[in-house]
Amino acid sequence: MRLTDHTDYSLRTLIYVAVHPDELVHVQSVAEAFDIPKNHLVKIVQKLGQLGFLHTVRGRSGGIRLGRPPERIGLGDVVRAMEPDFAMVECFHQGESACVITSACNLRGVLGEALRAYFAVLDRYTLADLVGKPAVLRRLLGDAVAAVVPVADIKVKRRVTES
Repeated sequence: MRLTDHTDYSLRTLIYVAVHPDELVHVQSVAEAFDIPKNHLVKIVQKLGQLGFLHTVRGRSGGIRLGRPPERIGLGDVVRAMEPDFAMVECFHQGESACVITSACNLRGVLGEALRAYFAVLDRYTLADLVGKPAVLRRLLGDAVAAVVPVADIKVKRRVTES
């Protein structure tokens, strides 16, 4: 199984933000760090905000930060929320199947079991598990001085989007 770029970029964004726990991160910084188109990333950040994984702060002094502690952001929850579909084969879809052997074939059951095992593994891990070495991650991400704004330095009224 392969995750969509949408989910991949979501996980990368959460990792980036998690290694900056006391700062508002600019979407542009995430886009540059991972070479992701900013316009595409804005849509992802908006959805992550709507789902409560991120808090978004609008305005010139705005940015993003985690919507909850990294220990409370399950990888399975993120993947389920961001992936559009887990129908690995046609017979996973409800309704009519064009496959002539669907009624007698066990492929659907085997793949269903595999999908449950996949999520069982993801559900054992959180964002905190991915950022166990934040200093190393920050160095690898090439933190620029202008990449983040310390939360304590924000003096404007913030509008926070929550789900």
